[in-house]
Amino acid sequence: MAHVINRDAWADAPDRWHGEWEGRGAGAGISVIFFSSDRIGAGPRLHTHPYPETFIVREGCVRFTLGGEAIDAEPGQILVVPAGTPHKFENLGPGRLETTDIHASETFVTAWLE
Repeated sequence: MAHVINRDAWADAPDRWHGEWEGRGAGAGISVIFFSSDRIGAGPRLHTHPYPETFIVREGCVRFTLGGEAIDAEPGQILVVPAGTPHKFENLGPGRLETTDIHASETFVTAWLE
């Protein structure tokens, strides 16, 4: 059976792509974070997951930090972070950063390092 998940089930705001959804209830095997911020420097602090995370950059410029390596990315690029790799990202500006972050897990499992 297919599952349709309406925007009001995951979106934090009606005017931007920001929120999160865990796939366990739909049998999806993934969970998704929709990140959106106009604030330069916005992004999650350093953390890890026991599964890979895939980032799709939809809008804006972003700096990912993976361990000690910095990777700058722009719209249309995809970054895959291996399981167990410490990582964070931040909006480089100017303007809005939007990413779609796909967790290879039906629930979010995060160990915060900072």
